[in-house]
Amino acid sequence: MRQHLIYALASIVLLAACASTPPAPMASAPLLPTTGNTATGTVQFKQLPGKVLVSGSISGLAPNATLGFHLHEKGDCSSGDGMSAGGHFNPDGHAHGAASSAMHHAGDLPSLQADAQGVAKFSFESTSLSVGSGPHDVVGHGLIVHRDADDYTTQPTGNSGPRIACGVVRAV
Repeated sequence: MRQHLIYALASIVLLAACASTPPAPMASAPLLPTTGNTATGTVQFKQLPGKVLVSGSISGLAPNATLGFHLHEKGDCSSGDGMSAGGHFNPDGHAHGAASSAMHHAGDLPSLQADAQGVAKFSFESTSLSVGSGPHDVVGHGLIVHRDADDYTTQPTGNSGPRIACGVVRAV
């Protein structure tokens, strides 16, 4: 009987601990096309221990295209060309580069790959970003899809071409 009481109390403590664990911080960016373009979609950011899961789907892209994808410094998509979002998000002052390289802008994200229908679906993890706090927080920044592939060397933009979609990252 005493053993059952101990198990019951342990279960209550575990349930209480689970109930008081706050949910992981999350953010989302609805992407809208810039003037003359058709790209739309939604990108989600979820804080995990030591990294951020970035996932989403973007349609209205050129079929089979590789496109630059960056977090930008300003959460402003008011200009028709997306230039109001400013340059790449770069709180550490690093040179532009591939997200997989040791040194790159925090906002340098892996390129998108559209399928034959012009849709890019993706999911990747970033250790350069955070959601909800700190200098690498994505909330309040602009998210840009570029028309061209990122060459990962041209400074400071990667020669990714015009901005074809823009969204502002908001906490959810």
